[in-house]
Formats: sequence, structure tokens, C-alpha cells
Amino acid sequence: MRAGVGSRRGQLFLRSLLFLLLAGPPARRPVGGQLRYAVPEELEHGAFVANLGEDLGLDVSTLSARRFRIVSRAGARQHLEVNLENGILFVNERIDREEVCEAGGTCLLHLQLLVESPLELYRVEVEVLDINDHAPTFPWQEYVLEVAESAVLGARFPLESAQDPDVGTNSVHTYRLSPNSFFSLEVQTRSDASKFAELVLERALDREQQRVHRVLLTALDGGVPERSGTAHILVTVLDANDNVPAFDQPSYGVSLPEDAPAGTLVIQLNATDLDEGPNGEIEYSFSGHAPPRVRELFHIEPRSGQVLLKGRLDYERASLHELYVQAKDRGPSAVAVHCRVLVHLLDVNDNAPEVTLTSVSTPVQEDAPPGTVIAVISVLDRDSGDNGRVSCEVGPNVPFELRSSFRNYYTLVTTQALDREIVPEYNVSITARDMGSPALLTRSTLTVPVSDVNDNAPRFLQPSYSVYVMENNAPGASICSVSALDPDCQQNAYLSYSIADGHIHGMPVGTYVSINSDSGHMYALRSLDYEQIRSFQIQVQAQDAGFPPLSANVTVHIFVLDQNDNAPVIVSPLPHNGSVATELVPRSARPGYLVGTVSAVDADAGLNSRLSYQLLQATDFTLFSVAPDTGELRTLRSFLEQDATRQRLVVQVRDSGQPALSATVSLLLSVVETMPQTLSDFSEFSLPPEVSSSSPLTLYLLVSLGSISFTFLLAILILTAIRCRGEQHSRQGDSCSPPRCHCCPGSRPSSDGLKTSNLTAQPPAGTTAATCLDVPAGGPPGYCYKVCLGPESAQSDFMFLKPCSPPRNNEKDPGKRSRPDQHLQVSKEVKQPNTDWLPPSMQRPALKRYQIHHCRSRGGRWKGYMGDGKVICNTALN
Repeated sequence: MRAGVGSRRGQLFLRSLLFLLLAGPPARRPVGGQLRYAVPEELEHGAFVANLGEDLGLDVSTLSARRFRIVSRAGARQHLEVNLENGILFVNERIDREEVCEAGGTCLLHLQLLVESPLELYRVEVEVLDINDHAPTFPWQEYVLEVAESAVLGARFPLESAQDPDVGTNSVHTYRLSPNSFFSLEVQTRSDASKFAELVLERALDREQQRVHRVLLTALDGGVPERSGTAHILVTVLDANDNVPAFDQPSYGVSLPEDAPAGTLVIQLNATDLDEGPNGEIEYSFSGHAPPRVRELFHIEPRSGQVLLKGRLDYERASLHELYVQAKDRGPSAVAVHCRVLVHLLDVNDNAPEVTLTSVSTPVQEDAPPGTVIAVISVLDRDSGDNGRVSCEVGPNVPFELRSSFRNYYTLVTTQALDREIVPEYNVSITARDMGSPALLTRSTLTVPVSDVNDNAPRFLQPSYSVYVMENNAPGASICSVSALDPDCQQNAYLSYSIADGHIHGMPVGTYVSINSDSGHMYALRSLDYEQIRSFQIQVQAQDAGFPPLSANVTVHIFVLDQNDNAPVIVSPLPHNGSVATELVPRSARPGYLVGTVSAVDADAGLNSRLSYQLLQATDFTLFSVAPDTGELRTLRSFLEQDATRQRLVVQVRDSGQPALSATVSLLLSVVETMPQTLSDFSEFSLPPEVSSSSPLTLYLLVSLGSISFTFLLAILILTAIRCRGEQHSRQGDSCSPPRCHCCPGSRPSSDGLKTSNLTAQPPAGTTAATCLDVPAGGPPGYCYKVCLGPESAQSDFMFLKPCSPPRNNEKDPGKRSRPDQHLQVSKEVKQPNTDWLPPSMQRPALKRYQIHHCRSRGGRWKGYMGDGKVICNTALN
């Protein structure tokens, strides 16, 4: 069995090769704007058919990228395929013409070629050429023919036809009869060009001499090489039967709708026989010429001659059926006569259009331009005429339309821009309707999803954010959360948050806050201080993960809320030696007399910096009071003789925060009979370290001002020293020049004893003060001293004193001599710091204070202060 199969395949291959050599290469003929090729059947897989890339003028290198392909109906066998590397059309699987095209005639394979970017459609027809791969065959290997011995010469007897699936010259071409002396053979041609044979009587038969004759019938096709089939004919000679049946006409024609039900009468045949009895009774049947398909569809009543419909007709399969009917009587030696019945089928609209999606390119991107092809649709109606003409349309309210490309092929294209954020998916209804009566239609629904492109930037829920954070927060605490939305989907909607680069007070913004890139939660990286930074703003960016990425920014305003974390700081009066502040109060002060003002500042804000003053402790609460708002210390009544000369007070300053913070200052008031000409100690204050360090900006300003002042003072001192040295050399040893050494007039002795008191002086800015101390008659002689001060000097000490030697012509008492054991030392204390940053009500004029640190004379004591630039000297005589 295997050897037989291999032999048959080898024969087929040789025949195909011979056909190709004789027919030449596959034909390429343009037909109606399309390509047409011819290829023989039975080629093996991979056999070359045509070079489509070259014939269509396509760039072979782009075929794969442009998805060049053959589109076909669903379920259809793919006999041909395209190699995307070289554009060659080749045989994908063996093609059997007799299987692909059941009916005879031209066998065509219709190919729809599709290439994208841009979309192009091509139609190619491939004609499958028949090869002689089938031999003729007879229905029976032996055929019995009964002939009456009385048959006249020339009588014709139709024989069974041989069947050959091949077409054209490869089908049955002729018949041959083995040599004999009684019969000859004539070959007849039917209307469909098929051949059949008739046996012709050439010599009278004699039953008594030879009752049976055997001949061999051979059917030959016209193929190369020639094929044949044989059947044995057994001719039986019958006794004489005078008359044979006869039909009214040798051929009949009838029309029948294809939807006729089974049992429908096709035709009533009538044959007559002049004999009587059994010799005149006629029986009808199909002759051996009738193909098997006819026997399946039709039935003949043997006695009545009615031809009835047995099976289901199909106009689309075969529009014409040819029936060969024979009639013979029931007598001995009956001879059959034949007639032909042609049944023409009438097409009815019994096939609804078939809609096939041959190529679908989904999903479609939302930025696809109008005219983008979504699908290639094939519409087929198997009916003919108007019943097979089809119109196709899409449903309303969709941005798609159908465009006809080739016959029965449509392309579904977009008509406008799509937006996935509005409509993410379309259900496109496609309706195909034929032109029959009544019309048949088919509806098919195509789901077209719209794929997302990154065409929407993120959008924050708020145009800006305002965040309020209490100072002294814990580092790492969450302070707020920002959120943005992106209407895109999947990767294009995945957002990441970040903080734009920037600086806050010279520091990178990343040292203050951070953000979770996934959730948008923001965290403080340090503890915020309201006194250092009250508000700042940052830029937060939300960026999607699309390509290219899109982003949006939003401003986040962060406001630091004040917390009562700073206690009030007393700035005036300042305690001396770190204990208490002292002040003099005249005993003659009336009620309401302003003793001084307690001033304090609070680095907090709002209620936390609103201060109130109260007298916490006092030697006598009936004597003094403190204004709660201004801190002014005033007397409540006049002093009495029994009142103590020293009054100790404790003043408390409290803010209004929750909880409230406070500070206290201790005051020591000395009640004196007369007040020296000096300002109250309450007007003297300097910036304590804790206040000056509360703000880096203030510290920087103080350091800058101090450096400038020191440089300026140093320059003044150098210039002054140079000038003074020059004057000494010019005056040849005079210790004090007359214009700069002034002897003070005598003053009255003082009985206060040796005492150092605070002296306040305001010398003119930028001048060098020269002051002389003189002693009246009987007292110590006068001494001359010099003070060289700059306007912003921090401290100057009178480190040199020497006897004044005025000109002799101006000397009032030449008999008196200076006493070298007298010494006076005066110094200037530190200048009051700059108070411009304080409220106007708390500012004090810049004062300079001078004090006699040491005063020594033989047998006497000096006391003095400088209030208006003068020195008052008091001496006690021995």
C-alpha cells in the first residue's frame, strides 16, 4: 500500500513538472486593475507562485513593518502565503483543483492583499490550472445490454458514460470499442461539451447462433500523458419484441425554483408502445448516464413516468441539472429508449449576506487621524442578480464609516478625532442588506476599543495649597498632602510627585521638606521656628509616566504658626553686676513722679508677645506702682520721714500666651535729698545675649556695625596720636598747650566724702575733649588731663594725668606748685547699643557715660561728674 501511494505521488510530481516545462512560468496578466496569476494544482508546499513585492512595486524591506498579509474569510483554508522577507507568493498547502472548484470551468482563488501605513488594498486572482491527475472511470466494471435479435441494422444503444474529475482536455476525450463483427461505436457530445458513447448495430443478430456477445469499452482522456478507463459490455440477444417504446420528444426542458420542497413534480414523462399486454407496459428509470448527484436530487416513478424532487436544490451550487431517462416495456427482449430532461433552477433570495471581518486593527489610538483603517470587511451573498447585490452601512452616532475598496470588500475608517477620556470603547453595528424581495439583512457588531495616548497633563485638585504648621514640630511629621489627577490610563496616568529645586533663606528646600513620590504626602525634615522663618513657599511637580512625560506644578504656601516658646526679655533697666538695677529717687518727688520705665521684648508674635507689667514684690506697696501696659514706674504718694531710704522692688513682665511665660527684674531705689544731673538708669539698656542671639540677622548687623565702629575708632585714635605728638614737638616740651589745657575755677569743698558716682556726658562728636581740674587756695594744685574720643568709641580710659603748666603771664598764684601725688582717672563706659529695632516708644537717645574711677590727692578728696562736658571738682582741706 505504501509503495502504491509513493508511486502515485511521484507520478503527480512528474506530471506537474512536465506541465510547468510546457506551459512556462506562471502567467501575470493585469485584469481590470488587478493582478492575475496561473498555477497548476498539486504543487508541493513552498512552490513559487509569483513575486508580489516586485509586481506591486512595494519596498520589500518594509513589508513586515507594514504588516503585509493576505486576508481571507474566517475558516477558509489558506492555500497560498506571502514571504515577508522577499515578497514571494508561495504554495502554503497542496491545492486540489477538483476539491477547490467542484464545478467545471475556470477555477480561481481570489486573494485580498492588505498593507498598512498607509493602508493599501490589492486584489489578486490565482487561476488553478488542471493537471491530468485523474483517469476516466465507469460506474460499473461490467455492463449488461439486452438487444433483441430482431433489431434492425444501425440501431443505437446508449452506453454508460465514464466520469473524469479533470476538466478541459484532461477530461474524457473519446471512447474505443474492442474489435468485433457485430457492433461499432459512435461518440456523441452533450450541451456541456461532455462525451458519451452509443453502440451501433452493424450486423444482424441471430440468437440461435450466438446468444451473448462480449466487447470492451475504453474511455480515453486528452491529457498528457493519456489516461484511460475500461468497462466490459455483455450484449445479450433476446427473442423478438416487435415494438419498442417511444417518447414524445427526445429532449425536455423545465424550470424549477431552487426552494421547491421535496416531492414537487418536476415533469410528467410519457412514452408509448404499440404492443399489448406486458409488451406494451412501460417502465421508466434513470439511464446509466445519470450522475450520482442527479440520483440524489430526483426520483422517477417507474410506472407513471413522473419525475419528482427528492433532495434540496441549491442554485448557488448548480443552476442546471441534466437527467437521462430510459423507458422500456415489460415484454421479453425489451429494448430501452432514452430521453434527456434539462432542469433549470430559478434563483430565489434564500441567502442572507455574510459579513466577515477579514482584518481588524484594534485597539485604535485616540490620536489616530481621520481616515485611519480599523477593519477590512468582506460581504458575500451567494444569491445571483439583485438577490446577490449587497449594500453595507454602519450604525448612527459613531465616528466611523464604510468605504468600498473592491467588489464585496469594505474598509471601516475613522471620520473624526477620537478621545478615549470621553468614549473609551465603541460598539460599531454593521448592517449588510441585499436587493432581493423580500430583502435579507445581516447585522454584525464590532467592538473597537480606543487605546490611550499621553495627551493629558496632570491636574492638581487645587490651584494652590496653604498649609499651616505649628512651630517646634517634630522632624519627619506629616504637614500636608497634595493630589493630582490624570484622565489618561495605565502608564500615562501613573503620577510621581517631586519638589522643585530652590532655596529657603539660603538653604536648599530639600533640607526643609520632603514629599512621597507616590502618595504626595509632604513631611517636615526639621523643626520650624516662627522667630526665624514665618512663611515660605515651594513648588511641587506632578509628572506622569507617559512618553513624552507631561507634568504640572502647584505652589504650596507654608505658614509657620507661633507658639509661646519665648519668655519676655527685660531690656531696661539692666542689673548691675548681675544682681539688681539701682536708681536714685528724690525725696521731694510728688505722687505720679516717673521713676523710670521697665521695658521688655518678646520674640513671639500676637498674643504671645503682648506683655503686661505688675509689681510682684515691694518694700512698701503703697509707695510705687507699675503701669500694666507701658511698664512705667511711678510714685503713688509723697515720701514720709519714716520711709526707708532704700526701696527694693521686683517687677514681673508676663506675656499673654498659653501657658503664659514671664520674667522679673529687681530694682533697688535709693531715696536722696537732691538728684544729680544725670539720667535715670532706666534709660540705660544694652542688648542681652539671649536677645541678640535670638535672630541671626540682628547678630550679623551688630557684628558688622561693631567692626565698622572699631575700624573708624582706630583710625581716629591713630590720627589723634599723630597730631598730639606733633604738637608736643612744636611746643618744645610743654605738657599741655594753652588752647587745650584749661584750669577749672575753684569749687567749694564737698562733705560727701570719697564716693564714686555715675557721670553722664555727651561730648561733641568727633572732638577731642581737654579738661583741667583746679584746686582753690589751700587745696591741691590743678592737674590737666586730655580725653581723645571718637563719636562711636566703645571705651576710653584717662590713663595719663600730669600737672598743668600754663603760661606764667596767666598764672594767678605763682607761689603754688603742683603736687605730684595727686591722681585722677576717668573712664567712658560702653556705649548704649543700637535700639532702632525696638518700638519708638522704647527707644532712648544714645548716651555716653563717664565716671571717675580713682581720685587721689594729699589731704583731700575729689568728686565730680561730667554732665554737660564740665568737670566739677570738690576738695577737702587738711
